[in-house]
Amino acid sequence: MAASLSVSAQSITPEMLATFQKDCKVTGAQRAIKNALAANSVASIALNQDNQVEQDTYFSNSVPSKGITDQQSSGRCWLFTGLNVLRSKMINEQKLEKMEFSQNYLFFYDQLEKSNLFLQAVIDTRKKPMDDRLVMWLFKNPLSDGGTFTGVADLITKYGVVPKGVMPETYGSTHTSTYTPYLKRKLREAGLALRADSKATPAKLQQMKQEFLAEIYRMLVITLGEPVKEFTWAPKDRDGKYVSEPKVYTPQSFYKEFLNVDLQNDFVMLMNDPSREYWKTYEIEYDRHTYDGHNWRYLNLPMDALKEGAIASIKDSTMMYFSCDVSKFLDRKKGIADLKNYSYDEIFGVNFGMDKAQRVMTFDSGSSHAMTLKAVDLDANGKPVKWMVENSWGETSGHKGHIIMTDEWFDNYMFRLVVNKKYLNDKILQAAQQKPILLPFWDPMFASEE
Repeated sequence: MAASLSVSAQSITPEMLATFQKDCKVTGAQRAIKNALAANSVASIALNQDNQVEQDTYFSNSVPSKGITDQQSSGRCWLFTGLNVLRSKMINEQKLEKMEFSQNYLFFYDQLEKSNLFLQAVIDTRKKPMDDRLVMWLFKNPLSDGGTFTGVADLITKYGVVPKGVMPETYGSTHTSTYTPYLKRKLREAGLALRADSKATPAKLQQMKQEFLAEIYRMLVITLGEPVKEFTWAPKDRDGKYVSEPKVYTPQSFYKEFLNVDLQNDFVMLMNDPSREYWKTYEIEYDRHTYDGHNWRYLNLPMDALKEGAIASIKDSTMMYFSCDVSKFLDRKKGIADLKNYSYDEIFGVNFGMDKAQRVMTFDSGSSHAMTLKAVDLDANGKPVKWMVENSWGETSGHKGHIIMTDEWFDNYMFRLVVNKKYLNDKILQAAQQKPILLPFWDPMFASEE
């Protein structure tokens, strides 16, 4: 057993280093790679030139869309994606030339609600020691700008939506790292204060929390602007002229008149995580945006079952919230996600052999970015060949603001999909009604899309 070995036998010894050095025989080709990597990134050297042929951009089934959004230097992809799904619905139903919802409006409330979630969680756990795993996690992660579709659903249900022109972006909303460190610092300070008085009554704690939230609200107003309560709006034509008489709306009345979707009940959140049992529903503790909202809950499905719902939705011209491990094998310049894009094995002379389940279990891969799934290319047998998403990295990113994914890449690095119930079969709908298995907050799938 390892415990019976001496410390020197368990450590890297001079003899061991000598063996490494002897076995590491750099060939002419490897020497060329070593020299190239001295002045270039691994990805640029590993790029497979044989796969740089002109890409097929034809899709047999695609949802029409207008305009590409840009989250800029922020982790709000989840919010852009959720609103882009609704934007597509409104543009098509209202026959609009263009439309974009205010991401900043909902983001303001997202940050306020997450602040309350943190502070209330501190109150709920104040009897636990500071080195308790949950308490440590809370203070390490008081809030973030990432999120999931559940947050989109809870925030819109509670606060409604507004057009982008009513509450436009600010530097803070598009460059969130410029203010979030100060927000986190204030929250941590408030958290310590809430834990300090062991004899404080529940009423006193709630009073203290409200006072802290008032400070957070002020910080958000200074950074993001104050959310609008009422506004005047009407659709415009391509020349910018109103096509109907402008009306006064609240964010909630605007949402009900132009969208009127039950985001919390009309959709099923699907996952493909082969590290866990399929056809089971899971819920992750504390993976939510509002204290009175819902944890991220999903039905874990094999890929074929998930794809059926995706294809049915696209064929009916309905976009979907989609997330994946976007950085893996993505040629960002061309907007192509393909396992053949890069030859990392050949560069390092090693074999990267983990499958999807192993990558998830070891935190090597997970859902990192949300986009809007809008197209699939089917072969003569109805099988998908490639997919396309509308991204939120601006019009000049990738393929005209989009990313095209091979079906093989889709299988390996796609994780989450939110589908309207009407596109799912009875077996999936019944499975989605199961009592969820509660997963801890340190689960690999907690990671929010950014």
